[in-house]
Amino acid sequence: MFSELKLDPRILESVAAEGYVAPTPIQAEAIPHVLEGRDLLGVAQTGTGKTAAFALPLLHRLVHQSGAPGPGYRPIKALVLTPTRELAAQIGESFATYGRHLGLSHAVIFGGVGQSAQEQVLRRGVDVLVATPGRLLDLMGQGFVRLDRLSFFVLDEADRMLDMGFIHDVRKVLAALPKVRQSLFFSATMPPDIVALAGQILTDPVKVAVTPVSSTAEKVNQKIYFVELAQKRSLLVHLLQSDKTITRVIVFTRTKHGANRVAEALEKLSIGAAAIHGNKSQNARERALAQFKAGTIRVLVATDIAARGIDIEDISHVINYELPNVPEQYVHRIGRTARAGASGVALSFCDFEERAYLRDIERLTQQHVPVVSEHPYPSQHGVPTPTDLSPRRGPSAGSGAGPRPMQSDRGAGHGRGAQGGGGSRGHGGRSGGSGGGGRGPRPGGAPPQGAPRRPEGPRRDTGGSR
Repeated sequence: MFSELKLDPRILESVAAEGYVAPTPIQAEAIPHVLEGRDLLGVAQTGTGKTAAFALPLLHRLVHQSGAPGPGYRPIKALVLTPTRELAAQIGESFATYGRHLGLSHAVIFGGVGQSAQEQVLRRGVDVLVATPGRLLDLMGQGFVRLDRLSFFVLDEADRMLDMGFIHDVRKVLAALPKVRQSLFFSATMPPDIVALAGQILTDPVKVAVTPVSSTAEKVNQKIYFVELAQKRSLLVHLLQSDKTITRVIVFTRTKHGANRVAEALEKLSIGAAAIHGNKSQNARERALAQFKAGTIRVLVATDIAARGIDIEDISHVINYELPNVPEQYVHRIGRTARAGASGVALSFCDFEERAYLRDIERLTQQHVPVVSEHPYPSQHGVPTPTDLSPRRGPSAGSGAGPRPMQSDRGAGHGRGAQGGGGSRGHGGRSGGSGGGGRGPRPGGAPPQGAPRRPEGPRRDTGGSR
């Protein structure tokens, strides 16, 4: 129960108003350590409630460390660094929701809009700043952000930050932070470079690990369709027109152009759809998310920017129009459905050249995805035999068992919490990895030249404005 976590009664009142009673495993394990002032290394994928796991205790510490905020300029006391605009907006919404009775202020700075609004907020001063890396550095360079009186630092989605090429920006921000601070570090996976980065940031940390990245949501009904590449669009339209249980669906593509093409094709058939990816302006992304959340459109076509950046309830289906070439992304994608204890369905389209990706996914998750053999567009190559699953790679990150009523770090997801507005460098992410022209490894062979299995080296999305 949240009442057992020794949080400020005003915070508990806000939590109760949202209908939450019991913490998720990451919240139950992390909050006491953060309240004690310990540095923390959290291994948890999105959807486990980790935003509240750091927002609730930080709000408590801020108000009890500083007392009631007074008039005048407020130095930044807490910084949350996150890779994408959508995540930043959601985190800002969480601080606004849980801290509504505390009198603390927060701002969110991210890309796609003008800078003047955020400059005004920063001139007044804020207690909590949520930011994406590039714009934060821009504003620091212009003298609008000072971090010399910072007490708390959170690095969220660290592995995603590195995948998107932000490691150098993160290190520049770290160099500007006070040496004495409390630091919290969250990542869905812990490859060696993430372990090394955590070692630079944290001092004698407590490690909290739940829900390993190889674990797919228990209540997600997964299915695979073997289909020719040229027939994928027809299969998608068939499913959307014939299956009335598909009420709100995210369709994932690997590339931005692919997302645009799919959304445009659906719109021409009067199937309400919109695309969201890093090349879209902030206003366009917010508008698409708002329409999707309100039910004005039925289909959101997204690149992997959305796999960890969208938190909308009642998503009935996820459709992998193209399988991801990084198997962990499959877990993040299908985690967009079956949230907060609900059930959901994940349908995946697999053409002949993507079968190696499917093998990687099944090896990672230690699950064989059931095949739908009866559909109008079967693959001319037939249905492959079940793959031999290798042992799960890497250490288990712990158990995801336990009560989950406060699931998914609820937030607006479309910028309601972005008090500061702010233009950035387009932290929409790489939006689709290395899919596209070179379709990747063929079954039984190595990846073709020019189509690496993992995202290539650091590279910024060019979708936003600097």
